[in-house]
Amino acid sequence: MNAFAQTLLDRGVILPDPDSVFFAPDVNPERIYPGATIHPGCRISGSATSIGPDSVIGAESPVTMRDCRIGAKVRIGGGFLDRCCLLDEAKTGDGLHARPGCILEEKASVAHTVGIKQTILFPFVELGSLINFCDILMAGGTSPKNHSEVGSSYIHFNFTPHHDKATASLVGDVAHGVLLNQNPIFLGGQGGLVGPRRIAYGTTVAAGSMVRHDITKPNLLVRELRGNPISVEYDSSLHGRVDIIAANCYAYLDNLLALRTWYGLVRKPVLAATPWGKACAEGLFDCLDIDWNERIARLDQLAQMLSDDTPRASLKLSPSVWATQREFCVQWPEQKKAFLRRYAAIQPPEPGVQKIIGQLIEKAKSSSYLEAVQALDDTQRSLISGWLQLV
Repeated sequence: MNAFAQTLLDRGVILPDPDSVFFAPDVNPERIYPGATIHPGCRISGSATSIGPDSVIGAESPVTMRDCRIGAKVRIGGGFLDRCCLLDEAKTGDGLHARPGCILEEKASVAHTVGIKQTILFPFVELGSLINFCDILMAGGTSPKNHSEVGSSYIHFNFTPHHDKATASLVGDVAHGVLLNQNPIFLGGQGGLVGPRRIAYGTTVAAGSMVRHDITKPNLLVRELRGNPISVEYDSSLHGRVDIIAANCYAYLDNLLALRTWYGLVRKPVLAATPWGKACAEGLFDCLDIDWNERIARLDQLAQMLSDDTPRASLKLSPSVWATQREFCVQWPEQKKAFLRRYAAIQPPEPGVQKIIGQLIEKAKSSSYLEAVQALDDTQRSLISGWLQLV
């Protein structure tokens, strides 16, 4: 048995077959906590990697993990994870492919054969099987029994014929989602969401539907039936209207700013109660930085593409469509500067909200984060959501 594995066993880590697990030289054994189980065939690397107590890695098949922060009682069935953060009691099935920037908050879960990238799932959100759900934030629900869910064989379409990815979607939002009191959202199986979209709480999308428009009114049943096929002339090298795309991308950035503020003022002090929680707090900010930088880069790319298209677009597109493109290209540099200024520092709320946050943190230390949030009264929730919408 190698010395590293022996060190972990001495710490109380469970290795059913110690010699079959590969640990890279940069892994810190002190960041793998007693009670964690790592099954045969797993490959663990990265100096940032942290695995909390009673978590189970590779329960169904081997796991390859690099620079991930894993909370307590997390279960990872099998697959690949890179620079992701999974908080307490999150759960994934076999065949996971999780690229950098993914956050699964408490009791969020995904089933088998799921691909995610820069995906943020709030507590209780569940993804079914055979899903591709990249570049998206999803919230909603109040418990594991009353949760937002994505049906099997679902896809978030996040790449366009124009070769851009200014397509991140909001399923729910941050300002209300963090309060854990919203109606769940259901996206029926064998369907798809064409980003960038915004979906309101309480939305139920029927199975087999392809959602191509925003759903901003809550508590609707939506069925997008297949219409008659059409064929029209189309130049995939030219963009169409970009005003709605820009508005939804800006909304996504606003929500990342609100989430970063919430993480900094609420999550971080609560997670700091344990060493693995402290590591997870680092992971949350690492993931948000990845997500933020990607969204800025994609808008830069879109602006550059539109600028390059200008000579042909001005001749081929209608004046109203071309005007939306010109407006975005002119406005984006200043919008970008404003977003970057806001991201550079977390602004504290007014004293009334600060007091509520302080009480929430203290309650979380004696119970749990989820219980503390759900114990807020209506007035406190209203003040918090109002504050986060103005961050």
